[in-house]
Amino acid sequence: MNADRAECGHLTEFSAQLARQLDEFLTFQHPDAMQQADAWRQALGQPIPENGIGIDAVLAELGQWVIPNGSPIPNPGCTSFITTGATTIGALATLAGSVAAPQRLGLTAFNFLEELSLDWMARMFGLPEEMKGLYSSGGSVANLVALGAARQAAFEGVGIDPARDGVTRPCRLYASAECHHSVQRAAAVLGMGRRSLCEIDTDEQGRMCPSALRRQLMADREANLLPVAVIANAGSTNRGAIDPLRELGKIASAYGIWFHVDGAYGLPGILDPRVQPLYAGLELADSVIVDPHKWLGAPVGIGATYVKDRELLNRAFTQEAATYLEGACTTEGVAHSMDNLGIPYADMGVELSAPSRGAVVWALIREIGVTGLRERIVRHNSLARHVADRARAHPNLEVVSAPTLSICGFRYLSDRWGDLNDLNRRIHRRMVQRGRAIPSTTLVNGTLAIRPCFVGARTTLKEADELVDEVLSVGQEVAQMNDEAAG
Repeated sequence: MNADRAECGHLTEFSAQLARQLDEFLTFQHPDAMQQADAWRQALGQPIPENGIGIDAVLAELGQWVIPNGSPIPNPGCTSFITTGATTIGALATLAGSVAAPQRLGLTAFNFLEELSLDWMARMFGLPEEMKGLYSSGGSVANLVALGAARQAAFEGVGIDPARDGVTRPCRLYASAECHHSVQRAAAVLGMGRRSLCEIDTDEQGRMCPSALRRQLMADREANLLPVAVIANAGSTNRGAIDPLRELGKIASAYGIWFHVDGAYGLPGILDPRVQPLYAGLELADSVIVDPHKWLGAPVGIGATYVKDRELLNRAFTQEAATYLEGACTTEGVAHSMDNLGIPYADMGVELSAPSRGAVVWALIREIGVTGLRERIVRHNSLARHVADRARAHPNLEVVSAPTLSICGFRYLSDRWGDLNDLNRRIHRRMVQRGRAIPSTTLVNGTLAIRPCFVGARTTLKEADELVDEVLSVGQEVAQMNDEAAG
């Protein structure tokens, strides 16, 4: 038989070529993809080829048309949303896993690192000793997995197996308006329905009010609604708010309700001594999530769910017996890495096929240690405070949402513009299109704020200052253009 036409080796040669192209990209000297969109769309938008062009030509096309027209997200001046580009070791460890351990199974070193890295993060972030983890594709699925465990626990408490028999009675999830919208989707996917999510009032800083939670729980008890989980933020997506975890955890415990903490973005903030006390009560959580592809610098596609009882995950997500696995593995006389699948992660979440994510997280922590990660987090939190200080000191700027972690909301002021939300929306759009500093925006109590979030390993004080300078420069331009149009 003829050999396969795909190249399946010679990584030294081909990866070196790709690495040169990527290093060139990381100088960030290229124009934005949309500035030459017609050219690369025409070059790439070809009919499906009957015959391939070979790996050399494909790499050439990657280098000419694809890589230079990639995303601005890795750029240190991009502070939009809560996302960043991977560090070098994160990208390399991902490549290593894709070649040497393409599936999360077997008794391999990669699978050993799956559990070890989860335990490392748990210790680093001060989670209870009994908490065990599971990787998934990110915070959305991590929340789904955690709330799947919460649903299982709540319904088992009233004699129902929801994984087997479905959701058979109305139930409730409790979260603030600041919770990530993936919680609503998780409620829908888990059969509880988006309307099962009850929004609890927050204070002016966006933190859930314990008294409001207590009142709602009392009312729902009278209505015979089954409480499933209280969902708290340890660093909200909108403005980095940290809910009063200890108070909320005690309320959840008093009512016998699962206590879930969403730390997808903010859990690593516990390493900053200035804000560490705000995480008091984390030990009360029944589940916690964190996204290594945010502050840790992993490539996108790595989230983690921690629970105190991992067997609940097995009951919530088990696939039951599969004929194609019968006799494939053994626990006796194990002498080969494929004799046993290892820890059955596939029965604890929604993914069967999954990459080796643990080696990536292990590599990230192994490279810089807890000290290096702490330095990054302190630096980023300080950048947000620096932006707030500059905004307070300038007559044309105003802090809208003071930073707790590495998010700061502020806006441009002008007495020549009636609708300041409209003004700042225009400033932001112009900033994005100029591409020098790219924050995102958010609404805080009806006020539109320019919202940088500092999580990228490449981002420094230089980018924070350039951001503020850009807001001032663009703000003046937009206001002046409006004056000229009115005149």
